Amino acid sequence: MLLLEEFDNSKKAIINPDDLHERIVEMPEIAIACFSHKLFDKIVEGGKCIKIGELHNTGEYKDIYEIEYNGSKFALFKIGVGAPMAAGDIEDMHAMGANKFIIFGNCGVLDETIEDCGIIIPNKALRDEGTSFHYMPPSREVPLNKKYTSEFKEVLDEFGFDYVEGATWTTDAFYRETRDKVNKRKAEGAITVEMEASALQAVCDFRECELFIFFYAGDNLAGEKWDKRSLSGDIKLDEKSRIAYLALELGSKITETK
Repeated sequence: MLLLEEFDNSKKAIINPDDLHERIVEMPEIAIACFSHKLFDKIVEGGKCIKIGELHNTGEYKDIYEIEYNGSKFALFKIGVGAPMAAGDIEDMHAMGANKFIIFGNCGVLDETIEDCGIIIPNKALRDEGTSFHYMPPSREVPLNKKYTSEFKEVLDEFGFDYVEGATWTTDAFYRETRDKVNKRKAEGAITVEMEASALQAVCDFRECELFIFFYAGDNLAGEKWDKRSLSGDIKLDEKSRIAYLALELGSKITETK
């Protein structure tokens, strides 16, 4: 038996998130996060933000803000890249009081018809990372976005965004996205590739909190050669900032329907 098949469903570990983090009294229930530090900084600069805490791990401290939008208050944080870091941040935020998460970020596309910065709603994740196997039993895939998809589509329609839906491939090793693997994942229905979705869903299911995750398209891996497009840096930052406000709009809709 592989070690990753030895799932232990005990909620109590030797080191637990609440051993390291105290609950923040003013922590909003809904927390919104992105992966890009440039995009995160732009949201903070343009919003009504107050620092309410910190996320910290080896070598890095990240501010947690309260942001007010449309009369509602949300937590705002920059989530770590890669499944282990992202899962740890969700664990810590949950221990500090957040219970609903809206996460968005860049992804690679396996379907070249998806335009640069196009919106993708993933409906399941193929589990090619290790973190999720510590939070749920072994399986090939995990369902995503079990709540709030219809509300998010309303937001997209209202603001004139096109979107696609489909499976995503969550992998740990972006330097091992070989042509053969890409073709196999495409045959399973994957239209995107990223590094966190399956792990984030597994953590949220294990901790009994809610997750909605969506992507904006970055680099294209569907062709014979890698096309970087607007993968990083300041390319199309204003367009990506507009995408960021879709998360805040979804948070507002969730608040209204409580």
